[in-house]
Amino acid sequence: MTMMTPPPVEPEEDEMLVPHQELPAADAAQPMEVVAQAEAVSTAESQPAEDPQTSQFTWTIENFTRINGKKHYSEVFVVGGYKWRVLIFPKGNNVDHFSMYLDVADSANLPYGWSRYAQFSLAVVNQIQQKYTIRKDTQHQFNARESDWGFTSFMPLSELYDPNRGYLVDDTVVVEAEVAVRKMVDYWTYDSKKETGYVGLKNQGATCYMNSLLQTLYHTPYFRKAVYHMPTTENDMPSGSIPLALQSLFYKLQYSDNSVATKELTKSFGWDTYDSFMQHDVQELNRVLCEKLEDKMKGTVVEGTIEQLFEGHNINYIECINVDYKSNRKESFYDLQLDVKGCRDVYASFDKYVEVERLDGDNKYQAENHGLQDAKKGVLFLDFPPVLQLQLKRFEYDYMRDTMVKINDRYEFPLQLDLDRDDGKYLAPDADRSIRNLYTLHSVLVHSGGVHGGHYYAFIRPTLSDQWYKFDDERVTKEDIKKALEEQYGGEEELPQINPGFNNAPFKFTKYSNAYMLVYIRESEKDKIMCNVDEKDIAEHLRVRLKKEQEEKEHKKKEKAEAHLYTIIKVARDENLKEQIGKDIYFDLVDHEKVHSFRIQKQLPFTTFKEEVAKEYGIPVQFQRFWLWAKRQNHTYRPNRPLTPLEETQSVGQLREVSNKAHNAELKLFLEVELGPDLRPLPPPVKSKEDILLFFKLYNPEKEELCFVGRLFVKALGKPSDILTKLNEMAGFARNEEIELYEEIKFEPNVMCEHIDRKLTFRSSQLEDGDIVCFQKSPIPDSDNQMRYPDVPSYLEYVHNRQATVTSITLSSPLLSCSPSLPPLASCDSVSDGSASSDDLGDVQLEHGEAEVGDCNVKSASLL
Repeated sequence: MTMMTPPPVEPEEDEMLVPHQELPAADAAQPMEVVAQAEAVSTAESQPAEDPQTSQFTWTIENFTRINGKKHYSEVFVVGGYKWRVLIFPKGNNVDHFSMYLDVADSANLPYGWSRYAQFSLAVVNQIQQKYTIRKDTQHQFNARESDWGFTSFMPLSELYDPNRGYLVDDTVVVEAEVAVRKMVDYWTYDSKKETGYVGLKNQGATCYMNSLLQTLYHTPYFRKAVYHMPTTENDMPSGSIPLALQSLFYKLQYSDNSVATKELTKSFGWDTYDSFMQHDVQELNRVLCEKLEDKMKGTVVEGTIEQLFEGHNINYIECINVDYKSNRKESFYDLQLDVKGCRDVYASFDKYVEVERLDGDNKYQAENHGLQDAKKGVLFLDFPPVLQLQLKRFEYDYMRDTMVKINDRYEFPLQLDLDRDDGKYLAPDADRSIRNLYTLHSVLVHSGGVHGGHYYAFIRPTLSDQWYKFDDERVTKEDIKKALEEQYGGEEELPQINPGFNNAPFKFTKYSNAYMLVYIRESEKDKIMCNVDEKDIAEHLRVRLKKEQEEKEHKKKEKAEAHLYTIIKVARDENLKEQIGKDIYFDLVDHEKVHSFRIQKQLPFTTFKEEVAKEYGIPVQFQRFWLWAKRQNHTYRPNRPLTPLEETQSVGQLREVSNKAHNAELKLFLEVELGPDLRPLPPPVKSKEDILLFFKLYNPEKEELCFVGRLFVKALGKPSDILTKLNEMAGFARNEEIELYEEIKFEPNVMCEHIDRKLTFRSSQLEDGDIVCFQKSPIPDSDNQMRYPDVPSYLEYVHNRQATVTSITLSSPLLSCSPSLPPLASCDSVSDGSASSDDLGDVQLEHGEAEVGDCNVKSASLL
């Protein structure tokens, strides 16, 4: 008999979501033995019914080790009126794992804009011991870009190809696919607020479990009101204060028209970006959040709210059978963990919870003063809380398989829960029997998927009416009671056979979506708990702050929507050059990101823009002259020429097209203003072709400082000696001070700064409009005062080398931030839930929807 080695526990991985690429026609399906069971459906590309249509497909792949080609397709099978097939990479999709995906078989022929949603599992059957079959499940919204989805690292190739493992027997591998097709709400056009009156929460990458819990807490109005009444101040920052972050989140859920972000709240938890992508335990998050709030509520008007809502008490007792001895220990709880395995419903779980354990034989109880005694051990409840949170133990450790497994067994829960049943058999003798422990179901939190990954959402009755709502991250939809209750019981569903001749046994499809947390509210206190919450419950400073945030958000949204109608004009002035040169920048003249911007409608005349400038700076229109900037071949950026009178008669949009052909590019201008001795503006001087506008920087070698000192028009045939007196005046030197002049030519990739010969004309020195002249006092020969960087070229070389070093350090070490002017490192904003396409394991693409940490389900194609 062949001995089989159990497969090891597969480590969790992070795989990347990537765009789909069309598969070549040569990769057609190969003939194989197929066993398919599915509901009778049309092959037309029609919208599937509301209820899921489900199918199992079994693919027996013979001569597995002799398959040629990197990828391999199954035959086509039909589910929900749609054609599907399985795609495998027998040697791995550029990884050392077997890769497997579900593929839309006719994607190339479908109409523009098609999409379909499916929940599915893929499995490699263990042909020796069925319990070691490896099965992974996920869900995906298929579309033209992502027409296949599955697992790049399904299982190690070493395990698959090991004949002792049981997956490859007689050179045959058996693959199974179980597919359930659902009607999917159009993600892009659906308006949750309009359709339901409620809004959803955005997913940060792997926070759907948190979103389902937050929606449940928000829709417990007494809790929401208590959060609003927690003292916060206008000086608090939401990212550093859990109470304020939660207040802000709840306010936006109550008054916003769109889905709400949770980043401020997770930052207040102390989570960094990586933490947000980690799958935290829902029960742990609930307890930690409540403990934090409980602590913050102490000494305030809402002190004790958490205990009043969620805290219950039980008694752990041991009672000796043969002697008169009892031991009791009172404990409090905020939630109860109930067994699912072996229990048909909630009542069976409570029966098991209070089940009496006999302590006898080798397990006798050491009773004080009585020695070892036969005894009874158990738990009974002193009281239940008004809001009863039940955690269903859907995840357990399987000792035989040495791994965690999900319990998908059928488990029922009632709309009304009576914990006084059978004469209060769950209650301790001294419990208060006057309180009626009859509860109504408020929320059902659901996990869809397997132990290695999946998706969380919640069904909630916000007002305890008959109308249920599904809160699935950003989307909120109306649902009926069957969806919220019966469909979340789990278990198996028996499907009709359409090909009975293939297999006489009926096929049962496991439901991978099922309840994992229930929230009940005591009937006698539901009016108090489901109270009205309005603006008077919200602190004034919070209302003002959040309304302002909302207005700013709407303003930005409007600006974005109207962006194509406007042009951004950035105006640099002498003041900007004086402020920046030698402080923020050393080369060129200005950082345009730090100058004033005007947002002007494209159709407005440029003359209207000049009027806006006059209002902003107090410079009359007739004294303004604007220059266009130009990027030179040596990568410097300088004022190039003044606008012509004809150009100034054009619209802003036309002028932008003249200056920059790039789509939606900004219009950058330099404003030339001449000032008289009284600092009042003068009309700009007439500029002929012989006039050159030069900009001047002064270098002080003693202080190692560089600054902007002004600009001058010079004559092309003039010489530097003509302006030395003026430069000395600008620098504050004596009129006859000897100075040296240098032209700053370029700084990338190397600095070029050349000495200007005073004997040559400006034209002979090839100086033109926008050029930069740096000058300094002439060094004294044989001076004892030695300086590190005695002249302009050596100083600019030093600055260039320093900036290059800082950039290198910053880029090589994310822990260092050496210069505020350097761009920050790019950060990753998502981690895959494991499902992805076959295309690539490249950069993370957050827009592909739910992202959870776990075994990786991925799209297939461009790793080829």
